[in-house]
Amino acid sequence: MKNKFATFSLILSSTLFMTLNAQANDKPFAIAIHGGAGTISKANLTPELRQAYKDKLKEAVDKGSKVLEQGGDSVVAVQTAINVLENSLLFNAGVGSVYTYDGGHELDASIMDGKTMNAGAVAGVRHIANPIDLALAVMNKSEHVMLSGAGAEEFALTQGFSLVPNSHFDTDARYQQLLDARQKINAAEKSEQIAGIETKVEMKDLDYKFGTVGAVALDKNGNLAAGTSTGGMTAKRFGRIGDSPVIGAGTYAENGVCAVSATGHGEYFIRYQVAGDICAKVKYQQKSIIQAADEVINQRLITAGGSGGVIAVDHRGNIATPFNTEGMYRATRSNGEPAQVFIWQDQ
Repeated sequence: MKNKFATFSLILSSTLFMTLNAQANDKPFAIAIHGGAGTISKANLTPELRQAYKDKLKEAVDKGSKVLEQGGDSVVAVQTAINVLENSLLFNAGVGSVYTYDGGHELDASIMDGKTMNAGAVAGVRHIANPIDLALAVMNKSEHVMLSGAGAEEFALTQGFSLVPNSHFDTDARYQQLLDARQKINAAEKSEQIAGIETKVEMKDLDYKFGTVGAVALDKNGNLAAGTSTGGMTAKRFGRIGDSPVIGAGTYAENGVCAVSATGHGEYFIRYQVAGDICAKVKYQQKSIIQAADEVINQRLITAGGSGGVIAVDHRGNIATPFNTEGMYRATRSNGEPAQVFIWQDQ
């Protein structure tokens, strides 16, 4: 009788374990990444370069998805995917960052945990190889949300970060972009001064490419997270900071609602609190993530004159990737399915 009871208990325990395991495996998980939106001309993008972008996007989304498949946290998945993009010369983040007007590099990043509503951000850092890592440290190891410049780097040293020379981010292609941008800015300012107009150059008219990177993720425990990293805008001056490190503008995540990462003309994304607005439409108006993201990017932002796009995921794993520019580098993966990688609208 004792043996029969032991056998029954073993069968019951095994059945319960298999049931719980099956339930865990049935829980949705998803990740989406972007590598920037802007003027991405098919004519100017060679087949080799196009494939290079797609390969790197796939690598990033696959590594982030692997974290989720193994039951990992959405914050870790976001950081993992963004690290891949920061370490690539192809994107305007990390080693591929653009130049400031003065010929240096100033990087921004932010990350947000939808479970705790905690967030961390850094702005204008010049010697941090992976700004998203420092943003995460600000979130987890400090009482603050955003640190900037030398202060952020001083904090980094207390957390064991190694500083890199600003020249670590130098690339020939980005330097040529700076020279072209300087020429346009100087010509525009000269024309305005001659005409007696107050000097104000509209950056959106200079045809800059936006290469900001970001990731959003939903893990098997239902936790949402978002992160964004960028080198900013080519030829930016006066310590300009865009939307990427601003919570609610370039990055936002809230469990049960959605996670968003943005890329584009940051001044507009800040003014119209794009990331937060999308999640508010989902939360308070019960709109789908696809409808909410489309309304903000392709209606409200266009009306205002802003350009760019977002990646977004809701608490059920639904993904939206709208943009109002010629193209946006992006990739998605859901529930272990193969990666989907896109650049233009007609794909």
